[in-house]
Amino acid sequence: MELRQLRQVIMLAETLNFRRAAERLHMAQPPLSTSIKKLEDELGVLLFERLPTGLKITPAGKMVLRHAQHMVFSAEQIKRAAKEGETGDQGTLRLGFVGSATYSLMPRIIRAFRGKYPRVETMIEESTTLELLKRVENHAIDVALVRYPILERGNVELTLLRPERMKLAVSADSPFAGRASVSIAEIAEEPFIIYARDRVPAMYTHIMQAFSEAGVMPRIAQEAVQVQHVLGLVESGLGVALVPETSARYAGNAVVLVNIDPQPKALQVGLALACLPDALTPTARNFIATAHAVVQEPET
Repeated sequence: MELRQLRQVIMLAETLNFRRAAERLHMAQPPLSTSIKKLEDELGVLLFERLPTGLKITPAGKMVLRHAQHMVFSAEQIKRAAKEGETGDQGTLRLGFVGSATYSLMPRIIRAFRGKYPRVETMIEESTTLELLKRVENHAIDVALVRYPILERGNVELTLLRPERMKLAVSADSPFAGRASVSIAEIAEEPFIIYARDRVPAMYTHIMQAFSEAGVMPRIAQEAVQVQHVLGLVESGLGVALVPETSARYAGNAVVLVNIDPQPKALQVGLALACLPDALTPTARNFIATAHAVVQEPET
């Protein structure tokens, strides 16, 4: 059993396709198939079922995958530890973020972090909160800025960095655009743009809960994943939506953000820091410390 074979198992479990896995591993498909078959023969179990519709990981394969992830992670940690030392003054930080974090908080944190640790290479990727939590738990990234609250966090530790209020996004020609505030009950009959249930389940659930608390249900017209897409749909006149207050400066002239009053408890949201405390590298610990310092400073 070799480390490269464990990496191949991990990639194949992600793609469930030999061709795509081989492409991501920068190798040809036949050697990958041969390598997996040799590993299966060595272990005496079938890791993947070859079905007409594609691959399916077996129960034994899931067990091997779990240990493979830990072993590959440990090997990577050894390499990174050798480069970073104990101080984290150099090395690599793998950071994930949701799109709304780019509005103000993430740029401030990264600017401060790069100022203190200029020799650290920062690898950044954007995704949904759900996907980022999975990547943190699988050791694919070190730390992530995600939306809060979260329905299921697994082993990931969450720290709320900045609480936010939700506001109603409406087009500039909407009757609500001139209002100082709107209640949840008043928008029940409006075409409503909501975050996709399968991709952003926490935000979907809490918004639906807010409507339920008000004794009404939204008339859902469209679904979207990122807040930028939500605002674009509102601007197109396809409906109204609830968005974090940090979206205000990026809404554009064709979109107006109106206060929700009273603010339902279900809409108490914010940005949080997600990590695995037992797996933090020195660079990740330095980034977390920097993030906490930045949120204490007044925003200019």
